[in-house]
Amino acid sequence: MSAAMRTTSGPSWFEVSLGALLSVALGIVLGAIFLATKPVKKLGDTSKDALQSNVTYIEGVRGYYTASEVESKRKAWVAGGSVTLDEAELNVLFSGPVKPPPAPLPPNTLVQPPAPPAPKEFDKSMLNVRISEGKIQFASVYTINEYGFNGTVVVQARGGFAKNGATFVFVPEVFYVGCCPLQRIPYFREWLMNKLLFTDPVPDDIAATWPKLVDVAVEGSKLRLKMP
Repeated sequence: MSAAMRTTSGPSWFEVSLGALLSVALGIVLGAIFLATKPVKKLGDTSKDALQSNVTYIEGVRGYYTASEVESKRKAWVAGGSVTLDEAELNVLFSGPVKPPPAPLPPNTLVQPPAPPAPKEFDKSMLNVRISEGKIQFASVYTINEYGFNGTVVVQARGGFAKNGATFVFVPEVFYVGCCPLQRIPYFREWLMNKLLFTDPVPDDIAATWPKLVDVAVEGSKLRLKMP
């Protein structure tokens, strides 16, 4: 076969377009991973990485109420009464009061303290609630020790409630995984919040009572649940 008959076939426009789309998609994924693992500034954190962060996480207060004190409000609401809750009460409902530290061992004892538990590769904190300036925040902190990453990732969403059909739903104004903003992606946003934040099943009595609400409002530092 002569050299004149040999032709060189280059990539088609489809292949060029597909390669470009895959490159853009890969860039978006890598950028999202970078932002998600970027440290978030926590209240009181003065580390260099935290000071360079443009996202801040402030945890809601806990431990001011016992479970029995909050349970009375829950029973009143399930029975059909309107209730008003602050963030400390909500945190008892979601995760219970803060457990006290273990008692110190007596001096000169031969009993050895228990070995610290082995670090988990993937651990999630209890859901935390904060109410401030008429907005409610839900957050969880993930501790990750795998795939070459060792650190924490804060997942937080802040917003209010709006009626969707016959029931009220949480609508975030901001939603961050680490420093990666996701509030502008509606369907993926709801799916990811359910996977990362609202992971625990809703108790049956609360699930049955929630659709009966006529209003859900965040006012100042309180959450008001109004029944008919």
